[in-house]
Amino acid sequence: MDRESLRRLRAQPGYLPFVSAATLARVSDEMFSVGVVLLVLDRTDSPGLAGLAVAAITLPSLISGPLLGAWLDLTGRRRHLMVVDQLLITAMLITLVLVVGHGPNWLIPLVVLMAGLTYPLSFGGFTSFIPVLVPDELLPPANALETTSFNGALVVGPALAGTLSGAFTPATPLLVEAALSLVALVLILRIPGLDRGGQRGEGRTLLGVAAAGIRQIVSVPELRGITAAAAVGLGGLGLMTVAFPLFAVEHLGGQRSDAGFMWAAFAVGSTVGALTLVRLQRRIAPERIVLAGYALFGTVMLSWPLAGSLPVLLALIAVAGLADGPALAAQFAVRQQVVPPSLYGQVFTTAAGLKVGSFALGAALAGPAATGLGSAETILVAAAAQLTAAVVGVALMRMPARALPQASPGGG
Repeated sequence: MDRESLRRLRAQPGYLPFVSAATLARVSDEMFSVGVVLLVLDRTDSPGLAGLAVAAITLPSLISGPLLGAWLDLTGRRRHLMVVDQLLITAMLITLVLVVGHGPNWLIPLVVLMAGLTYPLSFGGFTSFIPVLVPDELLPPANALETTSFNGALVVGPALAGTLSGAFTPATPLLVEAALSLVALVLILRIPGLDRGGQRGEGRTLLGVAAAGIRQIVSVPELRGITAAAAVGLGGLGLMTVAFPLFAVEHLGGQRSDAGFMWAAFAVGSTVGALTLVRLQRRIAPERIVLAGYALFGTVMLSWPLAGSLPVLLALIAVAGLADGPALAAQFAVRQQVVPPSLYGQVFTTAAGLKVGSFALGAALAGPAATGLGSAETILVAAAAQLTAAVVGVALMRMPARALPQASPGGG
């Protein structure tokens, strides 16, 4: 990425607070999948309950994602919803510290579910703001930096959660997450011009916009292919929430908290791949980059169970991540190319909801899979999911496009 693009992006009003808020919110979110697993394992010694806690934060996204995106597009009141999101997450984290191990186990997923309602906003919600803040000619570098934000959070979040849990107590990561969410809230309040571009119009309703966005995803081959591929791939990665800490103990002779470094290694590789391969999007169709990325990622994942030490595993994970970074940035590019501006929030948030919802299903199965099949075997299943994602994406993209209904004069 050239320095001139970076300079121009920094000069865009509100862009720096936006990137900072998005990254801090994502660091908090990425700490959760490691922090809550370590806390639940420490206080209850139940892998199944640990996976269920991760599933509970992400599963509501399947339903809430389309509705949140539709609300953003209808009202343009982005700031209000993002503030509510950070407040819900903060309250959930503090409550978990108080109830895990001290209250009934059924209360844990119930508490997490409430914050899961707005969970897609830290992913698709923030990403949908980019076209509002950045001119079209700066979208490619902005997408690369957005991928860096995701992966930077994935580097810092799990590693920080693992380090804090090992150095202090398993409750410490959740308290730090709560503090980061409050800082992100303050930065959100400093982004100028965020609440604009609402498309309410005559005849446009919440359910109508949600349905229009879903039709857009289903009807356009590129969107259909990359969205389905991402959902399958994230389902596989969800298995790693429990497989990583168990693999560290069973096969590497390490600690459960080493899982944080495994997630961080993945993010480092993904970040390097995203930043060094920005020019790929100017020469290769982004949807092809997405599907090739999943195929390469899954292929390298097959080598992970062969690692005999933590450093070797971290290196293999980082190499696999090199394929993930360009694929993630290319997903943003596909949506920006084929989605009308009036549906940006809806499509981005729905896609994010499907992805994190699929991650939830993987996390829910992670405990039974890792204890029933074994942690190494679960990693192989996750690798197969990435390869399947590429095949599913290619198959759906080859299906003919479906005609979209013409918009009414009122914009419905």
